[in-house]
Amino acid sequence: MDGKMLAAGLDALWVMVSAVLVIGMQAGFALLEAGSTRMKNSGHVAGKQILSFAIASLAFWAFGFAIAFGEGNRLMGTDGWFLKGDEKTFASLSWANVPLALKFLFQLGFAGVSLAIAWGGFAERAKLSVYFLFGTIFTIAIYPVIGHWVWGGGWLGEIGMQDFAGSTVVHLQGAIAALVATVLLGPRIGKFNKDKTPNVIPGHNQVYTVIGGLILWIGWFGFNAGSTMAVGDGFFGYVALTTNLAAAAGAVAALVTAKIMVGKADIPAMVNGVLAALVAITAACAFVEPWAAVVIGAAAGSLTFWTSIYFERKGIDDPIYAFSVHGIAGIIGTISTGFFASPRLVEITGIGKAGLVYGGGFHQLIVQTAGVLGASVYVAIVSFVVLFVLKKTIGLRVTAEQEISGLDISEHGSYGYPEQLDPAYQPKPMVQQ
Repeated sequence: MDGKMLAAGLDALWVMVSAVLVIGMQAGFALLEAGSTRMKNSGHVAGKQILSFAIASLAFWAFGFAIAFGEGNRLMGTDGWFLKGDEKTFASLSWANVPLALKFLFQLGFAGVSLAIAWGGFAERAKLSVYFLFGTIFTIAIYPVIGHWVWGGGWLGEIGMQDFAGSTVVHLQGAIAALVATVLLGPRIGKFNKDKTPNVIPGHNQVYTVIGGLILWIGWFGFNAGSTMAVGDGFFGYVALTTNLAAAAGAVAALVTAKIMVGKADIPAMVNGVLAALVAITAACAFVEPWAAVVIGAAAGSLTFWTSIYFERKGIDDPIYAFSVHGIAGIIGTISTGFFASPRLVEITGIGKAGLVYGGGFHQLIVQTAGVLGASVYVAIVSFVVLFVLKKTIGLRVTAEQEISGLDISEHGSYGYPEQLDPAYQPKPMVQQ
């Protein structure tokens, strides 16, 4: 085996491992979201992650991947349906020296994560049928369009937008869809009093929340470092370093902020601080120095705790705080390279220009802001139109009786915790033969 074949094999292995890590983040979302919601909905919330990824897999294979990375125009890909084509068909990914099937699996993991984020705004009150319909449309007509704009040869990529692993492409998209769904669905029963003050609806298992957060932290090494799609130059190690530093800073900053603002070292807030920091560094991980990664992570972890409280006080019931953790942090991370993009790292990646701190002027900051605004407007409009039509036709929300009973029993016919919730549950004695 010559050196080129060995390098290609190692790159392929690295992308496969990274794809598994990213796809494995679905388990993190299942635990995080189930733990952050009530016991009567836990089976539904966790189980919909399997449904979600199954829908994303089929829709992205048939249409989404072609729209994101197929040959086309500045707005969308128009070739490569059902993954048919060669390297020329998917020329925007030609820089990665791995088989097309691996490129697809890796990018599928990203699409699945974005859709998982969107479901945070639907939690504990949306009909199961909405997951089928909106999940399919999101994976075909929303997510891959922005993916093409930034990564597939579209207009944002042409002007040099820096979004290495998807603070905007993955996280902000899912968060905007979650926010639109939250507004159209309305708050959960009992969330707000008549005077519009919010009530706390605590999750049923903080241990699940913590374990889910740790699984996501680990998976993020595949998410960010895996986006190098190569191991030869070792740059993936640097990306992993900035990713981890940001996450650590986010955890500490969020916990301290919670203690200052509400007087307690809130554990779910700490977990969300980690996730917000990881979301923010996702765009910047390949463009900023380690000190800037710490600043970005701390800012995201701290600010998103404050915004979660602010939006709740404004009457928005976002059960998983998807918009604060993935939306606000996604904006922070994307904009941050306009300030902190290092000249030496810009030279390595070949994307965009240096940030304001390094004397690069306002150019990159303007590009990053244009990317955030363009993506946000598109996702908000399409998500609103689709969900509004669904609301007026099949309806978005379960009945009040079903919501009070819990989606486990109303949508699936059994509880995730029958021993605690089902009055008819009777443990069957063991019969000795």
